[in-house]
Amino acid sequence: MNVLETNLTRREFLQASALASGALLAGCAANPVTGGQQLMLLGQSDEVRIDRENAPHQLSSDYGISQDARLAAYVDGFGRRMAAQTHRPSMPYRFVPVNAVYVNAYAFPGGTVAATRGILLSLGSEDALAALLGHELGHVNARHTAARMSTGILVSLALAGATTLAGDQYADLAAGLGGVAAGALLARYSRDDEHQADELALEYLRRSGYHPAGLLELMDVLRRLEREKPNALEQMFASHPMSEERYRTAERRIAGLPAAGPPPAASRERYLDETAALRRIAPAIQRLQEAELLLGRKKPDQAAESASAALRDAPGDYAGLLTMAKCQLALGRHAEAERYALAGAAAYPGEPQARHVTGMARLGLRRYDAALAEFDAYGRLLPGNPFTVFYQGRSYEGLDRRPQAGERYQSFLGEVTSGEEAKHAAQRLREWGMLPKR
Repeated sequence: MNVLETNLTRREFLQASALASGALLAGCAANPVTGGQQLMLLGQSDEVRIDRENAPHQLSSDYGISQDARLAAYVDGFGRRMAAQTHRPSMPYRFVPVNAVYVNAYAFPGGTVAATRGILLSLGSEDALAALLGHELGHVNARHTAARMSTGILVSLALAGATTLAGDQYADLAAGLGGVAAGALLARYSRDDEHQADELALEYLRRSGYHPAGLLELMDVLRRLEREKPNALEQMFASHPMSEERYRTAERRIAGLPAAGPPPAASRERYLDETAALRRIAPAIQRLQEAELLLGRKKPDQAAESASAALRDAPGDYAGLLTMAKCQLALGRHAEAERYALAGAAAYPGEPQARHVTGMARLGLRRYDAALAEFDAYGRLLPGNPFTVFYQGRSYEGLDRRPQAGERYQSFLGEVTSGEEAKHAAQRLREWGMLPKR
């Protein structure tokens, strides 16, 4: 995408121009992996800032960091040990398992690396985990996102309102979230990027003491899932395109290494031990994968059946409760949606998404004061979602408080200029004579 072809709001244009103007003074920079010069309009501080602004929205879209304290500590500790062996060991890394059930892992440019429960459940050894995290570390260390932004995608992500590639977009829309997560940062990597990330994964897992066969084990897992559950991998392959050529390249690289012997059995035993709690709810995870697929196909009644089965296996699962709430919203059953969303908020206090979904349910019940309280709470927990501002406006509109509604709609249109929400906001502002003069 050419930045000159992108429709920008005034605020986005000014932000992008300021950043690009400062960066152009710096010109090229040395790639930390290759040492070669490359066009780089972002410095490390920009990468960290963009990460801190956008990663929280994606993590919340993925139902937050897993409440399994043992799993969270294991993934973070494992990743940090690997990060110490990379080309950029001083980056502010953090490694998190997220509650989402689709199969994926992703990295933000400042060092936030996430793996979903779906992919962690699919792996079978620490060697494969090392390959997975090593691959994401490869993207961070080779500065793939920053390089892509520097050549034209900078403006399209617009810092907070991009459409997500992760999670279920229909479910997000049903919940009024508008796909707010930072999807443009997680957009499809090029074939060259993927090859370099694979090469770096192999280097980092070897430096960290893991078996190089872990990379092929990871790829075999993905190829098997592609045959058996292709829909579960849509997000993974959208951002990390897989190919037979990529697999064969990894095979050749590993064959050219000094013989390492067979992978140690301890690698599998440790991984299974550390992920035991996750594996105990594997049937629920699989049911939730079915529910997300059915929601994406706009079959909320069938999705609700799968989500209900998941909740029988894992009654307090946060992702399960909110998935069921979204099914009920899509079915127009707002009281039921509220019940499940409130149960989700109780299961994971402080995770913002439940507040937003509760607000949507209360809008449907025309309990506008209560809805507004939820959207306000969400905004305090996770500022920067323009769709929250829109639904604050809807709440004020329901309360017949036009000045406050109009102010929220104007603010929303400063961030988002297309879609049903933008049409509604613009129409109301026209009706009320509140459109800003050009």
